[in-house]
Amino acid sequence: QVQLVESGGGLVQAGGSLRLSCAASGRTFSSYPMGWFRQRPGKEREFVASIGRRGVNTNYAGSVEGRFTISRDNAKNTVYLQMVTLQPEDSAVYYCATSLLDPPGRISTSYASWGPGTQVTVSS
Repeated sequence: QVQLVESGGGLVQAGGSLRLSCAASGRTFSSYPMGWFRQRPGKEREFVASIGRRGVNTNYAGSVEGRFTISRDNAKNTVYLQMVTLQPEDSAVYYCATSLLDPPGRISTSYASWGPGTQVTVSS
C-alpha cells in the first residue's frame, strides 16, 4: 500500500500562489492515477484535480480550472498541485489520494490511500 504525505500548505494573501507536493512511498507509485481533494470547514470533501499514471491526462473541478495545475514526477514519487490566483474560498485542507479507477474519477470513494492533508489559508 502506498503511503502519502502532503506538504507546501500555508498562509497566503488573495491573488498569491502555492505549490503543494504529495510524496509517496513505495515503488508502485507510477502505477496509480492520482487525485487532489480539499475539504473546507463544515463542507464535504470535494474533488480538485486528477492525473493519469503517466501524467498525460488531467482533469479539474470547474472552480479551479485555469488556476490550478496538477503534475507528477514518477522518478521522484511525487504529485504536485500548483495553485495561482488563490482566493479566500480556496482555503481548505488539501489531500492527495491514489485512485482505484483508471482514468481517475471525481468521487472520493473511488480513491484508496489518503495523506493526512495540508492546510491552505488564503486571506482577503
